[in-house]
Amino acid sequence: MVAAIRVAFFVVGIISFSFGISVAIHVQHLGIHPWDVLNVGLYEKFGFTIGTWNIICGFTLIVISWILDKSYIKLGTFLNAFMVGMFVDLFLWLDLLPQASHTWTDTFFMLSGIIIMGIGGGMYNAARLGSGPRDGFMLSMADKFGAPIGRVRIITESSILVLGLVLGGPVFIFTFIFTFIQSPIFQYTFLKIDRYIKQQDLKHTGSNAYNQRAK
Repeated sequence: MVAAIRVAFFVVGIISFSFGISVAIHVQHLGIHPWDVLNVGLYEKFGFTIGTWNIICGFTLIVISWILDKSYIKLGTFLNAFMVGMFVDLFLWLDLLPQASHTWTDTFFMLSGIIIMGIGGGMYNAARLGSGPRDGFMLSMADKFGAPIGRVRIITESSILVLGLVLGGPVFIFTFIFTFIQSPIFQYTFLKIDRYIKQQDLKHTGSNAYNQRAK
């Protein structure tokens, strides 16, 4: 029962997170998250699809994390790397999302995309089926070099941003405020769902213990 709940939150979270990325990419002239700046830059420079580059970068980070610290790599980490890229490409291919109009509505859609990403990220992380490739990489780096996670995140995302910019990725105002909007939403969603899953786990454990005593 609890395992099914975890899987459900993981899958819905991944789909929501991917949808949020796709919404933001449609109004990318306002600026997108540093990792997506890199994926779009690679797409513009070398072809393939944005989702494909998401998968390639994800698996590259998994390999590095595996070398540094295997503890952050689980089945969900591999599924995350593949499914996010797959769903981003699917949503972009369906072409059902609103196109950029270069009016105030683009800001509305960008904010919507960021909020959806925050909710989705909180959901799939609360399932605790494995850190995402990016998070696992940064946690592994922090452990390896004994550095604060926040500092590692800043250095990593700044480096990725510069690389994405060099490749021609879209950088603008929302690139720099993305995390400040997304992180509180991520944290709120994560804590709420994590608490709910733990409550269900306790109920399930208590029910099993009662059944054992009744036998």
